[in-house]
Amino acid sequence: MGQVDLPPAIEPTESLDVEDLNPDKEPTVVLSDAPSQEVVFAVRDLDVYYGTFRAVRDVNIDVHRNEITAFIGPSGCGKTTVLRCFNRMNDLIETARVDGSIQYHGVDLYDQAVNAVEVRRRIGMVFQKPNPFPKSIYDNVAYGPKIVGRKGNMDDIVEKALHRAALWDEVKDRLKASGLGLSGGQQQRLCIARAIANDPEVLLMDEPCSALDPIATARIEDLMQEIKDDYTIIIVTHNMQQAARVSDRTAFFTTEVNSESDTRTGLLVECDSTDKMFSNPSDERTENYVTGRFG
Repeated sequence: MGQVDLPPAIEPTESLDVEDLNPDKEPTVVLSDAPSQEVVFAVRDLDVYYGTFRAVRDVNIDVHRNEITAFIGPSGCGKTTVLRCFNRMNDLIETARVDGSIQYHGVDLYDQAVNAVEVRRRIGMVFQKPNPFPKSIYDNVAYGPKIVGRKGNMDDIVEKALHRAALWDEVKDRLKASGLGLSGGQQQRLCIARAIANDPEVLLMDEPCSALDPIATARIEDLMQEIKDDYTIIIVTHNMQQAARVSDRTAFFTTEVNSESDTRTGLLVECDSTDKMFSNPSDERTENYVTGRFG
């Protein structure tokens, strides 16, 4: 992809057009006027299929700017599947199909005119297991900005990203050392720095602490709180205590079991402020899950 000269984030007073997410060709449609100045994603009637199997159904949710939204629920309920829809990672699965609508600042992310590569630049992702490249610490962070042709001094971009990931002081004297030589928690923060270096607006985190010890987990949780003023964060977690500690909103997913085929389809039960979800949820299924009576 050629050089991308786009704003690093969408200001609340701005609308986003399809051409902003597709700098390489003329759009076939233009959508503007985000549904709310505070809403980054508006998801309506989202279904996800793998072949003929419907893995997730009827997801309706709004994700708000500069908040941490946690997805919780039992294994197989579709949390990660839905998360991957926000930056079109499911496009990489040949049998996957997404129905319904995901509006990003009023633009349908799955419109044919939208460039998936540009979507992933604006909407970064951190995976469950730390996955630094077999390169130096510096080159790990610089890789994305170089690929997309980001303007600016690369040394400054790398330093800023490592500062934001709370890793600079620990690695500033060994930037040419391999990223694989860092501890697990440091590797995960390096992956966060790598995502931040592309100057996204949104960070998707798929169980980012599940492979880490409690000390490293606490550091990642602190980091999320530190950077949420600059990013909108969506985190998938099996740890309900973590969701309660770090998130502003929580979405609870559950599964429906087909008695004939024994297949499971995920669905969103409810999404509300985290305080309400853990103290007075609207749905009995949520209450049963958060109190440990189910799942």
